[in-house]
Amino acid sequence: MIVSNVSLSCAHCPGGGAGGTAATATDAYEEVSGSLPPPSLSPTGHLVVAVCLGFIGTFGFLSNFLVLTLFCRYRLLRTPMNLLLVSISASDLLVSMLGTPFSFAASTQGRWLIGRAGCVWYGFINAFLGIVSLISLAVLSYERYCTMMATTIADSRDFRPALVGICFSWLYAVAWTIPPLLGWSRYGPEGPGTTCSVDWKTHTPNNISYIICLFTFCLVLPFCVIVYSYGKLLHAIRQVRSVSSVVTRRREQRVLMMVVTMVVCYLVCWLPYGVAALLATFGPHDVLTPEASITPSLLAKFSTVINPFIYIFMNKQFYRCFMALLSCSAPERGSSLKTLSRAATKTLRIARQEEHHVSAAAPCSIAPTPNSIHVSSQGANNVTLSPSASVVSHAHATTANSPKPKLILVAHYRE
Repeated sequence: MIVSNVSLSCAHCPGGGAGGTAATATDAYEEVSGSLPPPSLSPTGHLVVAVCLGFIGTFGFLSNFLVLTLFCRYRLLRTPMNLLLVSISASDLLVSMLGTPFSFAASTQGRWLIGRAGCVWYGFINAFLGIVSLISLAVLSYERYCTMMATTIADSRDFRPALVGICFSWLYAVAWTIPPLLGWSRYGPEGPGTTCSVDWKTHTPNNISYIICLFTFCLVLPFCVIVYSYGKLLHAIRQVRSVSSVVTRRREQRVLMMVVTMVVCYLVCWLPYGVAALLATFGPHDVLTPEASITPSLLAKFSTVINPFIYIFMNKQFYRCFMALLSCSAPERGSSLKTLSRAATKTLRIARQEEHHVSAAAPCSIAPTPNSIHVSSQGANNVTLSPSASVVSHAHATTANSPKPKLILVAHYRE
């Protein structure tokens, strides 16, 4: 009996080997969640996760901090659309500072280290900042869509729409992450017990209803807004291409590539996490292995690294300023827009109608001169045609005996 007691106590002592480590991890999990722990990762698995989190935290911090530095240093970057990009970078930077270090430390030790209150804090702050990033991406796409559909030139000094979009993103995230603190679902350990999030595994009506709403309004809805907005953007670009395919083809391909990259990366980073959450909620108990449960969480955190490269460094304005920062020189002036305005689209439609009538009278044509196109240099998200395009309205003022030229309008949109 004495030997049995001694063996039991040694199994829980710090120097008890693997048995002691497992018991410590079990006690930590039970302290945080109040339930039995799921199967954990192997020591090698925890090491791999720790390396991934170290990479994500380091590069996420550096890339997003660089974005904020460029925005603060170079005035030409301070436009309403870029302010939305900075909001995304700010949320991703906070994830790298307030969330990732705790999960990294937990993975190095194979267990959660900062107790129940720390788990609730980690789950709340990561859910909050993740939703801020998702909604901000949707707001960004919608702002570009509204700029494209505007009938007037957007004022590059009017920051009110961008500020409204930023406030909406952060307040929307608060509205969906406070309820678990008030009793609608809860925050707790996820995966192998080294990270925390919304409780995906409690099969109660209270918990399931929250997860369904969270999945619908914080993942599916932003994705639908992004697809709709950028779909309209590409449609407008194709309308311009029908007027002048030579000038617009390269820009259309660049915009198309960026849109496809945005949508694919959104799905790669967030769809596995949403699917894993739904499987854990509606599937059988322990349907996900520890490896399968931690991988979607890593992909979601990886969005803090990839967002700056997609939305910032594929932006020519930010890229020029980045190169200027490296070379300690002044950045080259350039445009950075990828949208078309309704005014340009409407003018092109009128131009095609006039072109049809004029070409019926005479087959000759004149190419547009460089002065026939005017692009604003203030960095606003719009495209305008110069007053010289009004030659369309004066086409009928030519004499009856002179040949009537065929007019072709070329619209330049910002990159």
